[in-house]
Amino acid sequence: MLHKVSIAGLTMDPTSKTPIIILKSEENGQAIPIWIGLLEATSIASSMQNIKFDRPMTHDLFKNFTNILDIDVPKVEVCDLRDNTFYAKIYFTSKEKDFSMDARPSDAIAIALRFSAPIYVDEGVIAKSKQVDVKAEAMDKSEEGKKWAEYLEQLSTEDFGKYKV
Repeated sequence: MLHKVSIAGLTMDPTSKTPIIILKSEENGQAIPIWIGLLEATSIASSMQNIKFDRPMTHDLFKNFTNILDIDVPKVEVCDLRDNTFYAKIYFTSKEKDFSMDARPSDAIAIALRFSAPIYVDEGVIAKSKQVDVKAEAMDKSEEGKKWAEYLEQLSTEDFGKYKV
């Protein structure tokens, strides 16, 4: 089953300094954090804030190309999570046929924003994203590090939806 999601926000992982996009299920409010690249985060943020550039960026160029070919994107789907890697599909429609393509979730989301297409997440992905890596261990053994570790252990995925960039 697919769950329609919205973008709850973009944030930065304080440890790795990697951007995180937070998707939130419209059905039950479940937050799904996905670590993404800086360039894709920039593309997503610029689209969300309706920032226009003098020259087309990669995702804008892709949209311009598909418009010329009269191809639409009716939806994107985050369809799998394997070995801590998220997978997505972009669905396309044209006069000749309907088809889908494998994509990184960040690219699929950037494309969805440009086409005003809905974003869906497979319920299996939501279930897997709730699982916590119990082997994780704090590297900082100081008192301050222990406090942060305790704080982070108490966070749930729903807490990620509270913060926006």
